Amino acid sequence: MTTEWKQKLKHFCKKAFWLVMNPRFLLCFGLGWMITNGWSYIAFALGTYLGIGWLTAIASGYMALLWVPFTPEKLITLGIAIVLLRFLFPNDQKTLGILHEMHASAKRKWHEFKEKHQKQKGSGEEKP
Repeated sequence: MTTEWKQKLKHFCKKAFWLVMNPRFLLCFGLGWMITNGWSYIAFALGTYLGIGWLTAIASGYMALLWVPFTPEKLITLGIAIVLLRFLFPNDQKTLGILHEMHASAKRKWHEFKEKHQKQKGSGEEKP
């Protein structure tokens, strides 16, 4: 690995760590998790305890779906957490600033990737 790549990775991990360890973001992520996942665990526990078969079946079916490798639930939970952060804590400029910076960086890299791909396509080079 090159030193520049290591520095970029270290910088990204540090920003992501501070974003996730922010108590406000953790609260919003917890609420987002309850919206997407938590209800099924609660429903499963209640269905099992109270002997309600249909509730247990629905909750266990949804929980099984959550464990499928390519479920978009994780991205949905993160998106809900960001939306909740914006609504519940609109004055948290530090966390929102980190999110805006990460978004701008991702957009810039996506445009660079698209330009590189267009240049390769235009020049007739095809990589396997």
